[in-house]
Amino acid sequence: MNIPPVSIAAAKAALIEQYADPVLRRRATMLWGSRGVGKSSIVRQVATHFGVPLVDLRLTTIEPVDIRGAIYADEVQGKTVWFPPEFLPTPEQPAGILFLDELTAAEQRLQISAYSLILDRRVGHYVLPDGWQVVAAGNASFHGAVSHDMGTALADRMFHFNVQAVIDAFLEHALAQGFSPAVMAYLKVRPDKLDDTAAQLAGDHLIGASPRGWEDISNVLKSGLSETAMRVFVQGRIGAANAAEFFGVLREIQAGVDVVRLLAAQPGPETAALLPTTLDGLYGLLYGLQAAAVDDLSLARALEIVEQWPDVRSSRPLPVREAQTLAMELLMQRALERGLEGTILTSPVYRRYADQRKRDGLG
Repeated sequence: MNIPPVSIAAAKAALIEQYADPVLRRRATMLWGSRGVGKSSIVRQVATHFGVPLVDLRLTTIEPVDIRGAIYADEVQGKTVWFPPEFLPTPEQPAGILFLDELTAAEQRLQISAYSLILDRRVGHYVLPDGWQVVAAGNASFHGAVSHDMGTALADRMFHFNVQAVIDAFLEHALAQGFSPAVMAYLKVRPDKLDDTAAQLAGDHLIGASPRGWEDISNVLKSGLSETAMRVFVQGRIGAANAAEFFGVLREIQAGVDVVRLLAAQPGPETAALLPTTLDGLYGLLYGLQAAAVDDLSLARALEIVEQWPDVRSSRPLPVREAQTLAMELLMQRALERGLEGTILTSPVYRRYADQRKRDGLG
């Protein structure tokens, strides 16, 4: 595919700007990307951003007649006429987004009707109102999904985004959605495991890791299932090899991080003795503190713990300063979400951190 990759966040931002321009809005956009990358999610978010209706058509679940409509014999006119389906926008809905999902996997007779909406903004006698934007999504054959080739005539009538999973954007989304800290810590250390579609296809495996899969894993970890059931569900979602590696890291995080004890410990030697000594444990603590900082008291204590990270004693070098910076950013974000920014800005810990950054020339 001769289209440079863009993150899901960049694709969303571009769609928002496209919708805001009445001329660009009339040209359809195609989102290419592997399963679970978030294509349908950002389309919903764009509709929510503008407060407009979204018509979401999963093309693999409908028939050609569902788009073209039913044919009816009009005895008065002496003609057959087409009745458009009720889900297509009417003139009473002047603006919105029509989302044609799984376009490349749809049966080819159905694609003909969908292409009419994309190319001509009409099908049969139905005309799509001018204020509506058409967005399509699908997988290419190299994504390992069922895919029919798109002709050059159709491709030439659309903007194309090659959407790929980017770890930083995914972690930002995971934080906003309250993912399990263990999942975020694992992917921070193993970003290559966010989406292993290539390895899945090469090994001819049924399932593999994907952004959507990690969301499911997060829900499993937060569900309170027994360890046995948890293993069954994780293996059944991302595959045995991925699950084995994930649980190995999870054990390391759990062995090296006790957020509850750290929050209750006294600053100084007592806290230093509880700090993790591995990379997995360090990022596990980072995301664990972010999740635990729910009020002024816990937030202030989390800042104290982060300040002591240089006290970590490990047999291998750890990116302590980098993790410390990320932790401060995440705690500030958490504070802003909960209206607790005053706790950080008046904290002597944060002032010392900011002063140190200035001395280091980091602003």
